[in-house]
Amino acid sequence: MRFMFFKVLAFVLIWPFWASAQSLTISTVERPPFSMNIDGAQTGFSIDLWQALSETIGQEFTITRHDRFSDMLDSVQNGEADAAIANISITSAREAKMDFSHPIFESGLQIMTQKQASTGPSIWRAVASVELVLAVLAAFAMLLAGGMLMWRFERRAQPYFDRSASDALFPSFWWALNLVVNGGFEERVPRTVFGRLFGVLLVISSLFIVSIFVAHITSAMTVEAINGSVNSFNDLYGKQVGTIENSTSASFMERRDLDYVAFTTLDYLLAAFEAQELDAVVFDAPVLAYYIATETNSVGELAGAVFMRENYGIALPSGSALVEDVNQALLTLRENGEYEEIYRKWFGKSP
Repeated sequence: MRFMFFKVLAFVLIWPFWASAQSLTISTVERPPFSMNIDGAQTGFSIDLWQALSETIGQEFTITRHDRFSDMLDSVQNGEADAAIANISITSAREAKMDFSHPIFESGLQIMTQKQASTGPSIWRAVASVELVLAVLAAFAMLLAGGMLMWRFERRAQPYFDRSASDALFPSFWWALNLVVNGGFEERVPRTVFGRLFGVLLVISSLFIVSIFVAHITSAMTVEAINGSVNSFNDLYGKQVGTIENSTSASFMERRDLDYVAFTTLDYLLAAFEAQELDAVVFDAPVLAYYIATETNSVGELAGAVFMRENYGIALPSGSALVEDVNQALLTLRENGEYEEIYRKWFGKSP
């Protein structure tokens, strides 16, 4: 009995030291620049931050990397991991299933679109549309027909039209074109009754023809500008948009009734975007910005401002004793400047 008492007493005395010596299991997922595995080395803003936190707390740790974001969170929820760190947004739904540290990063969502070849709508793309080309051809045919009809009326009364049909093709077309554009030639006023009536009809019709032509070009350029530019979330309706499944961006789009394609991993999402299967991607702003800045052959560009501001935190199992230690360590890192140093290393500016 006495032996059992001393055994229990020894266990109680040794337990705190033994527990502190245990290696923590930290879950993460590939999310540049927050968490990356480069040639076997664990790196990124979140990884560097946890390294600093662990030194402050005095706990060793091992990194477990998951393929999917949801698997990382599940490992925390079911107690397989002591904490998870990456770009984990603090939400009420997640807070109900696990605990979170103080915010470690202020972020938000942003839109990435396919990089445009030019900075604005091109008049040549508008002019080269099939509808406009057909309209121009129809206008030329009408001018030629009108000119030849005027030749028919005026060939014996007006010296300008006194020529054979084959010789009158271009002069008649030229006369009709000048009538539409400039109001005609004063010295070549129609002299027959039918010629004058037809000339007046051509002048009046030309007002509508020119107006329709200009309106068509304007409409084509306006439609192109609307379809080609994305400046806010409202411009995404009707476009092929992608994001990560079960993410805050997916939840946001569901609340706005916007159809989207859900991908299990960031690699799959970016691969589909690079293959131009997607018009746009909605995801965490710093992740998209890092991808554009570091990808040599990036086909994307950021569009519009950051929206739906959110904070990232460290996820821990509900009731975890580590929460208080992590929060105190975070405050220490902010106060001694180490947090700012890590932030500047990865984002080139102060938080």
